Amino acid sequence: MLRTLLLAALIAVPTTVVAGPLTDGERQRLLAHLELTESWLASELAGLSPAQLAFRASPDAWSIRDVVEHLAIAEPQYWKQLEDSMAKPLPASAYTPQATDAGILWYGIDRGNRQRTGEARVPDGRFKTAADAHASFVRLRATMKALATSTKDDLRGRQLVDGNMDVYQWFLMISTHAQRHILQIREVKAAAKYPRA
Repeated sequence: MLRTLLLAALIAVPTTVVAGPLTDGERQRLLAHLELTESWLASELAGLSPAQLAFRASPDAWSIRDVVEHLAIAEPQYWKQLEDSMAKPLPASAYTPQATDAGILWYGIDRGNRQRTGEARVPDGRFKTAADAHASFVRLRATMKALATSTKDDLRGRQLVDGNMDVYQWFLMISTHAQRHILQIREVKAAAKYPRA
């Protein structure tokens, strides 16, 4: 219920894109979403057995372990793209994104529009366990939250490298991407043959 209320508040807040340092509202929304997805993922993984982590609803479907590994692989790549964007000089005039904050938030909810991930983000067994992948995810999230808490940089005025959004929107998208996959974990758990405790 708390997650639902928090998500409703995040979506309901009007967002006017203004270049310059983050507003208090932007910072709070970003941090709230990062905290939401980090704690929600931990909650979904808590107490799962090896059989539950490895279960596949179909031979080509991802297991919960695959989903966690995907997040541990993808988020560092997305974070590097954010860092690369921040390393570029601030443009003379603020960037106007084609994407909207509301669209980024909807991306985290809408599991109806599914696409295959890029080859570089496909789970490949590089983590020995789901716990190892989750620990890697949590370590990077600490770095993300530290930046979101303290940055004075203009995230709105910068375009994401090779993207149609500003850097703030990309930062938010990192968290909404995790949300999509947390919902995927819930779908795995809802499968008829999912092993019950």
